[in-house]
Amino acid sequence: MVWLVLFLLLLFLAFSAFVGYKMVKPPRLIGDWTPKELGFDYEDVTIETEDGIKLSGWWIPNGSDKTVVPLHGYTASRWNDLYIKPTIEFLLGEGYNVLAFDFRAHGKSEGKYTTVGDREIADVRAAVRWLREKHPESSNRIGLIGFSMGAMLTIRSLAEIPEVCCGVADSPPMDLDKTGARGLKYFAKLPEWLHIFVRPFTKLFSGGREVHPIEYADDVRKPLLLIAGEKDPLVTVEEIREFYERNRAVNAGVELWVTDAPHVRTLKFHPEEWKARVGEFLRRCMG
Repeated sequence: MVWLVLFLLLLFLAFSAFVGYKMVKPPRLIGDWTPKELGFDYEDVTIETEDGIKLSGWWIPNGSDKTVVPLHGYTASRWNDLYIKPTIEFLLGEGYNVLAFDFRAHGKSEGKYTTVGDREIADVRAAVRWLREKHPESSNRIGLIGFSMGAMLTIRSLAEIPEVCCGVADSPPMDLDKTGARGLKYFAKLPEWLHIFVRPFTKLFSGGREVHPIEYADDVRKPLLLIAGEKDPLVTVEEIREFYERNRAVNAGVELWVTDAPHVRTLKFHPEEWKARVGEFLRRCMG
């Protein structure tokens, strides 16, 4: 009986390790559309981070001195059709230059594991540095629009990267433990309680630390538009509202828009209102 219990315990730990490994090594989304389909010339670019990771992206000039960088979510890439492609099209229509890239371990970028918001800040920092060095005339103002994991990085960037002037954070996880547990159910159809056993393995494989954007609520002092969905299975409106309430005590430029959409789907279900709100925010904050 003891041997059976030990065997089952080892089997459970092995399964938890397997799930943890799969979580930090998501499948890569690589598509075949390019900005040419949207009617814009573009350049394939490679951006190297401070820790030596080469990121793959598109530089889409649009004759402006302002550039907006869309940031995709976990398991997505710049080829995401749900929110990245329409965001790129929207931004180009608004007259901004666009720099779109794949986070490490996503799309065509290098990197073996994702850290879901930890080391990815180096990816954003590298993109901003690349803009300032390669296209200084096109990056007098730099803004971000992030979705899910990209929204986490938008919040971090506003606190940590001086060159970023404003950001839109659509469906940002605030507590990675809670969102990670919900993610097991959402992405893998596994019980949420399994996360407590999977979490040590995700850290072991990725070497990253957990990032909780709620911890930046007292640090962001730049214009920020938060978008929360009442039907979001990964992030509750209450969690995002807690960040908003804390942040507005120190940041007059923070705004909260609550919709009835699921995770990162306000743009899909309310495209005209999303474009109107985000467009007005960017025009006001980008100058």
